[in-house]
Amino acid sequence: MKILQNYFTDLSDIQISQFQQLEKLYADWNVQINVVSRKDIDELYLRHVLHSLGIAKVQPFEPGTKVLDVGTGGGFPGIPLAILFPEVQFHLVDSIGKKIKVVDGVVEGLGLTNVKTTHGRVEEDKDTYDFIVSRAVAQMETFVRWTKKKISKKSNHKLKNGILYLKGGDLTEELSAFPKATIFDLQDYFKEEFFETKKVVHLPLKFKP
Repeated sequence: MKILQNYFTDLSDIQISQFQQLEKLYADWNVQINVVSRKDIDELYLRHVLHSLGIAKVQPFEPGTKVLDVGTGGGFPGIPLAILFPEVQFHLVDSIGKKIKVVDGVVEGLGLTNVKTTHGRVEEDKDTYDFIVSRAVAQMETFVRWTKKKISKKSNHKLKNGILYLKGGDLTEELSAFPKATIFDLQDYFKEEFFETKKVVHLPLKFKP
């Protein structure tokens, strides 16, 4: 928890309490349904929470923004971002029902009112969003195919509407077909060794009716 407060210094008492509750909620749920490895539970705030919030360092969300989290797994990056941005609407989607069950339990435990969840495939969602976030659930080409008709027309942020993707390693080949992609190195925001190879990729996508 201390690591979060080093980088996010203006958290409210409610936000601090919600972030503090994450460890127990995930530990309790993990006994029933394994969504986070034991090693990662011990380093939840570094490897999952702070990693998720790397997106917020690259692009803070304005109130009223709509964000889709594709392949959310146990709720990352969506849940930490939903705590940080209580006036932003988040839709967390995963095709694996037991993972969404955990997400629902954590959302309920935290009392988050700005999160909705769906057990299903993202292609079935007909809504549109300002940003689509995820943690490396597929190659970029596949991910764009899943999400290309889900971007809202009006852009209200410094970065254009589109994808904000948490990825790691050398992305040269994967992004060669996407010249408009911008890579943000998380080591520019967080000093911990874990972030040396971690990145946020921003890919603007045009509105397509």
